[in-house]
Amino acid sequence: MRLFARALHTYAVIKMPDTDTFSNVARFLPIRAMEHPDMAAVRVPTGFTDGFLQYDELSFAALNRDVDACARLMQDEGIGRGTRSLLMVRQGLELLVCTFAMLKLGAVPVIIDPGMGMRAFLSCVRRTEPEALVGIPLAHTLSRVFRGSFSSVRSRLLVDGTRFWSNIAMNRSREAFNMARTRSDELSAILFTSGSTGPAKGVRYLHGMFEAQVRLLDSLYKFRPGEVNMPLLPVFALFNPAFGMTSVIPEINPSKPAKADGERLVAALLQNRVSNSFGSPVLWSIVARTCERLELQLPDLQTILMAGCSVPASLVRRMKELAPAAEVYTPYGATEGLPLASISGAEILGYGELAQKLGEGSCVGRAVPEVELACIPVHDGPVECFTPSMRLPAGELGEIVACGPVVTLEYDRLPEAVRSSKMRDEAGRTWHRMGDLGRIDAEGRLWFCGRKAERVITDEGVLYTDCCEGVFNAHPDVFRTALIGIRRAGRTLPAIVVEPLKGRYPLTRKAKSDLVEELLVLGREREATRCIDTFFFERSFPVDVRHNAKIHRLSLARKYSDSK
Repeated sequence: MRLFARALHTYAVIKMPDTDTFSNVARFLPIRAMEHPDMAAVRVPTGFTDGFLQYDELSFAALNRDVDACARLMQDEGIGRGTRSLLMVRQGLELLVCTFAMLKLGAVPVIIDPGMGMRAFLSCVRRTEPEALVGIPLAHTLSRVFRGSFSSVRSRLLVDGTRFWSNIAMNRSREAFNMARTRSDELSAILFTSGSTGPAKGVRYLHGMFEAQVRLLDSLYKFRPGEVNMPLLPVFALFNPAFGMTSVIPEINPSKPAKADGERLVAALLQNRVSNSFGSPVLWSIVARTCERLELQLPDLQTILMAGCSVPASLVRRMKELAPAAEVYTPYGATEGLPLASISGAEILGYGELAQKLGEGSCVGRAVPEVELACIPVHDGPVECFTPSMRLPAGELGEIVACGPVVTLEYDRLPEAVRSSKMRDEAGRTWHRMGDLGRIDAEGRLWFCGRKAERVITDEGVLYTDCCEGVFNAHPDVFRTALIGIRRAGRTLPAIVVEPLKGRYPLTRKAKSDLVEELLVLGREREATRCIDTFFFERSFPVDVRHNAKIHRLSLARKYSDSK
């Protein structure tokens, strides 16, 4: 396996191209193929024997040739600039090759989470009306079984393992593919939200937004050519060619990331001397548990990114102990805009941890360069215009809104969602309403207090998930908690659902009673939780598919509102 030092490579400054003529994040791939043709671009696992992973490896030059060959295959099937193309391939090399091929063509990849459920998935397909389907055999079978939902499809490319790669080999050429000269304001991709607090929505990404993401990620985390990245959310491998980093594809089922094999994840980190990695707190918890059980450390990790939900300070501490050379960062954002803010693990442990326990919410850091954040009064309906007078004073809780080059402008074919989530200011800029509640303190730090849809409104006042849950999460037997509102006798009452740590679930009535009493003591110490006296227990929370981290609190509320 090829290993190399970062010092051998000269860093290339990431710059935006002339946005009036050309903007396309795929442009970085042929640049890296010319600058570092033999450098490993991607490593794909092929087996696991006696604790050791085997890999296939492609250089940047080889990956670029395969992407060009794939673009020719797609072109032959009628896929071209502006073609909406539903992408249903396996995570890993096929995803990288097909996505970059679409971007080079100027086609529009449509990416929908595979585990959202068939009814929701088909609804997303119908609304998006893809003109092409690029997918594994199962995807093509589904398109014929549910013919009505796929009636817009005119072009098809089968990605079927050996035959697909044979066709790639036959279409390789020394002549570079002529990349479409896409503009910064041209539609680049449609990426669907996870649908954790409502129906999944297609977010329209423009080419200039991907370029801006590269630029801001570079300014925040200083990635360098020659570094090795293992994205635990594999779609993030699409950014690695921009930085000249090797992508190590993890063995993760995208529909069940929490079921990932910890030993394989740790083996991949160690064998490849991975220097940076992005993943949800749930996946990093799996890595931490595995390292602690096997008494291993991760000495090569330099940068650990955690996102997808609030990050427990205890997990930050564990990862800093297991990866002593690494800094942990938590970027804040959403499918509609990322990154918007960032905080380091040192800051979380320095003041954020205590604040969580005190019921003040989760600090997610300061706005990143080029991004503007504000908090406005909470509105449940549309707000057409954003004005300076709407900004709340420092420390006052409200609805979080964001503006900047990585903030998307529209949802795809959902005018009501656009009206509910977007605002224009006097300068004509678009602000996105995050659907999150929080505050900005006097030092400009953003504090996340919970999702707007999940706040609990009672006769006594309003309770916020992150403010309440942080208090109870401090109990040593608790893995995580969920604030819910339950309907009883025509009233809404606050309650906490508890997911204990593995092996700590109370098995007897007395054990539950004792744990509830201890939680009541914790809650009475904080103003945010003093009114909570109802507790339920779950062995495992319902969570989102993408990160397996966002708790479906509204479904828990329905369950316990119906219980006696």
